[in-house]
Amino acid sequence: MHVVVVWWDLKDSTQTVESLRAYLRDEATKTFSAMPGLRLKLWVSDEETGRWGAVLVWESAEAAAAPLPARAAELIGYPPTQRSSFTVEATVEGLYDIAALAGRGVIYEKYHR
Repeated sequence: MHVVVVWWDLKDSTQTVESLRAYLRDEATKTFSAMPGLRLKLWVSDEETGRWGAVLVWESAEAAAAPLPARAAELIGYPPTQRSSFTVEATVEGLYDIAALAGRGVIYEKYHR
């Protein structure tokens, strides 16, 4: 397994965390749910510092190397400020009450999809 973490500092963009949520709701979640080899994608934000990013968990380094849709970069106006790739050393799942992770997050809570 392989993990890729990307961050944008939005200070030089016309986009905000709030405006990018519309992109998630209307486009990104559908696009990435059909991505071969992608096990999980978490979109993350920090409204206070104006940062937007994602953590992508892939089945393999080869899957992680595949070209990704560039829509976020197009909207933001530049490539990620930071991009890092990591080999997954181990995985575990703790005890939890929520069975599925898909369909969770602010855009689902706020916009009642």
